[in-house]
Amino acid sequence: RAVRPRQIGASWTSVTKLSLHTKPKMPPCDFTPERYQSLAYNRVLEIHKQHLSPMATAYFQKPLLLHQGHMEWLYDSEGNRYLDFFSGIVTVSVGHCHPKVNAVAQKQLGRLWHTSTLFFHPPMHEYAEKLSALLPEPLKVIFLTNSGSEANDLAMLMARAHSNNLDIISFRGAYHGCSPYTLGLTNVGTFKMELPGGLGCQSTMCPDVFRGPWGGSHCRDSPVQTIRKCSCAPDCCQAKDKYIEQFEDTLNTSVAKSLAGFFAEPIQGVNGVVQYPKGFLKEAFKLVRERGGVCIADEVQTGFGRLGSHFWGFQTHDVLPDIVTMAKGMGNGFPMAAVVTTPEIAKSLAKRLLHFNTFGGNPMACAIGSAVLEVIKEENLQENSQEVGTYMLLKFAKLRDEFEIVGDVRGKGLMIGMEMVQDKVSRKPLPREELNQIHEDCKRLGLLVGRGGIFSQTFRIAPPMCITKPEVDFAVEVFRSALIQHMERRAK
Repeated sequence: RAVRPRQIGASWTSVTKLSLHTKPKMPPCDFTPERYQSLAYNRVLEIHKQHLSPMATAYFQKPLLLHQGHMEWLYDSEGNRYLDFFSGIVTVSVGHCHPKVNAVAQKQLGRLWHTSTLFFHPPMHEYAEKLSALLPEPLKVIFLTNSGSEANDLAMLMARAHSNNLDIISFRGAYHGCSPYTLGLTNVGTFKMELPGGLGCQSTMCPDVFRGPWGGSHCRDSPVQTIRKCSCAPDCCQAKDKYIEQFEDTLNTSVAKSLAGFFAEPIQGVNGVVQYPKGFLKEAFKLVRERGGVCIADEVQTGFGRLGSHFWGFQTHDVLPDIVTMAKGMGNGFPMAAVVTTPEIAKSLAKRLLHFNTFGGNPMACAIGSAVLEVIKEENLQENSQEVGTYMLLKFAKLRDEFEIVGDVRGKGLMIGMEMVQDKVSRKPLPREELNQIHEDCKRLGLLVGRGGIFSQTFRIAPPMCITKPEVDFAVEVFRSALIQHMERRAK
């Protein structure tokens, strides 16, 4: 069995006081990358400008040109090493180029690349059996696709085919994909189009206990709560009740009396790791089902053990969805996604439509997917997410207490958000240019993190699940150093 190569001599002690002149010491790594021998950096920029999407999506003033990855580490074209705390947007689940996953991929590469689902091949059937064993009854029918957007597209079709209704609800701040269909479900302004689209999709208030109108100090399933106070009795949550009132208001005013469905990420990803009050989804699911709708859990970012306490995000809310969508960490970066549903809903779709996907269930994807599941189990990566993630959340909470501009720290397992504000009283987002500077400083010190939130005000932290505590200590010191430098810039 393949055992994760541990860092050799990775003992790293925390530096308590940092001045502008001390650079946090990066933990060692015994991997040597190949020498970069491809396109010159300026040529890459030229080609990008001439032939690739004009959308300004690249991070940093001088975009990073990455060359090689090894577990939690990335190397750029100049040979600089970075600790990857964003996993290619929460996608590299078990580590870059994990030796076991690599070996399986290479073996399958020499055997069979593609047949389509018109013919059978064992990798698909082996994978279907392994995946279905990880989901509770009656979620046992699997439709394989290539991306999260595709999976959510198909889930929308299923919900409508099964319910015979049109209207679908999703939260404000939700991200469920960028295809023409799923754009209706995605409620982050920059992804919206001025032309009609997303027919029958309605947004409802996101029960965000930090930024929303209601929230307190016990609402969420996280080792770290908001600094907002509350006067709730032990087993009651006023914030949850208020947000449920808003959800009922949407049901009474914005959608038809019969619903097709309700989409929810167990924790919002693109919106900056937003968590809902405990018990909210359970009540919302009940209200949706009373109106004939089905409940869809979008596990694209939360699935496969990343949240630590459970394998799937929906389990952390004690709910059972009718449809589950998944992608990203499923293939550790290989394009792979799925919709899992009940036999009953699968039959409703089959009656209405011959659904087909050329690359869905591809032999390469399925072999890699199986290897990913084996590595998660063999290397106890779900348990690692729980232990190291909790350790990291508590460390980041200390930064929140230390710096006025860190408004909130939240999350679960290895899905963490750190929301930056002008001050803790107003909770107004820190201006984008200030965030960009902090982000650049983290990169300069060797740490790559993501961004999220409607105003790009939240740092998204989601490293590969093989991460260790010494690496967390390094990341926290990098953030502390970047925040101190920012405060010094402000003072000037």
